[in-house]
Amino acid sequence: MQAEPTTPLRALQRPPIPAIVQQHADDALHLRHVRSVLVRAPHVRLLQLGRLDERLDAHLDGLAVAGAYGLARAQAALEQPGCGEVFAAFAAALQAQDSAMQQRVLALAPAAPEAWRGIVSALGWTSAPLLREPVRALLAATSPWQRALGLDACRLHRVDPGPALAAALRADDPVLRLAALRTAAALGRCDLLPLVLAALESAPQDAAAAHAACLLGDRGAALRALEQAAFATPAACDLLRPLAVQALPPEQARAQLRQLMPVAPREAVRAIGWLGDARLVPWLIERMEDVALARVAGEAFCTITGADLAALDLERPAPADLATGPNDDPDDDNVALDDDENLPWPDPARVQRWWQAQAGTLAGATRCFVGAAPTAEHLGQVLRTGSQRQRALAGQQLVLAQPGQALFNVAAPTWRQRRLLGLPGRGG
Repeated sequence: MQAEPTTPLRALQRPPIPAIVQQHADDALHLRHVRSVLVRAPHVRLLQLGRLDERLDAHLDGLAVAGAYGLARAQAALEQPGCGEVFAAFAAALQAQDSAMQQRVLALAPAAPEAWRGIVSALGWTSAPLLREPVRALLAATSPWQRALGLDACRLHRVDPGPALAAALRADDPVLRLAALRTAAALGRCDLLPLVLAALESAPQDAAAAHAACLLGDRGAALRALEQAAFATPAACDLLRPLAVQALPPEQARAQLRQLMPVAPREAVRAIGWLGDARLVPWLIERMEDVALARVAGEAFCTITGADLAALDLERPAPADLATGPNDDPDDDNVALDDDENLPWPDPARVQRWWQAQAGTLAGATRCFVGAAPTAEHLGQVLRTGSQRQRALAGQQLVLAQPGQALFNVAAPTWRQRRLLGLPGRGG
C-alpha cells in the first residue's frame, strides 16, 4: 500500500477513455454511499472497511489521473447534487487543488443538506496537507456556514482550529455553534467546558451541548440534560442514548431501561448491551426466543460477552416465514430496510450452553464490554479488532473514563485510523 496522497496525481499524457472515467465517477459516489452504511454496521471491522476504502480511493485516483476531463465528469454529476455526487466532486476538486471548482461545490452547501453532508465527507476523506489552504480560508470567512464547515474539517481530522473555536462557541448562528460544540467535544477541549455549558439553555442546541459537555467531563447539569434528552422518547436515539447509558451510574441507567422496556422493548434490549451488566445476560438469552428481539438480543449479548456468534457456531437459520424489508409486492408500501439485516440469528440453546461455561470469567465485574472490564488497554484492543459499533462505543468509553483526550474517529479513512492505532498498513 502507498502512503496517503498529499499532492495531486499527475494526469496521463494520453487522452482519457470517457467510459472508464465515467465509471470512476459513478463508482466513487456509489461507494461513498455504501461506506456511510458500513461505518455504522454491526458486522464490519477495520479490515473490511479498509478494503472498501481502497476501492473508493482507486476510483478517486482514476478521476485525478484523468485531469481536467476527470474533474469535468465529477462536476457533471452535480446536476443531481446528492451526497455521493457532491462528495466525489469536492474530493476531486480538493485533490486537484482547483479552487474555482471548490467554490462552485461549496456554494451548494447552504441550500441542500445532502450537499452539506457530501462536502463534510470529502473534507474528512482528503489528506490534511491538501486541506490547509481551503480550511484556513473557510475559518476566516465572513459567512457563519463557511466557518462551520472549517470547524467540521478540523473536527474530522482532530486538528485544533485555534481561536476560531472559542469564538464559534459564543456565536449566535446555530449552525456555527453546533459545529463548534461537536468540534470541542471531539478534540477533548476541556478548557472550553464553561462555554459548552453555557449552551445548555440554548434550544435547540441543548442536547448537543449536553452531549459535548459530558464528553468533556461534566457529570452535573450536562448529564442530567443528556439523560432527559436521551429518554424523552422511546424511539431510537443513537447519538444521545448510548452516551447516557455509559455515563450514568449503573443503577440510574438500569432504572431508565426498566421504564423503556414496556414501551420500546427493542430499544431497551439494545441499551442493555451498552450498559454491560453481565447479570442481565440470562435475560437476554431468553429474549433470543422472540423473533422480534432475537437478533438485537444477540448483538447485546456479544457487546457484553465478546462472543462471536458465527465463529463460535452459536447461530441458527433465519425463520422460514420471516418477511423483512422491501419485497416485490407492488401493493406493499413498506420500503424500509430491516434494521437487523446484518445481525446473526442466535441459537438460544447453544448460546445458553456457551454462557454456562463462560459466565465465571465475568463474575463480579461492574461493567463488561466485549468480554472484559473496560480498561484503557482493553478498549484500545476493541478499537483495533472490534466491529464498527463496538469500536464507536469503545472510543466513547475511553473519553468518558479520561476526559480531555480526542474522541477516536472510527469513520475516518482506514489508513489514517491504522496509523493512529499503531497498526501496519497504508500510511502507518
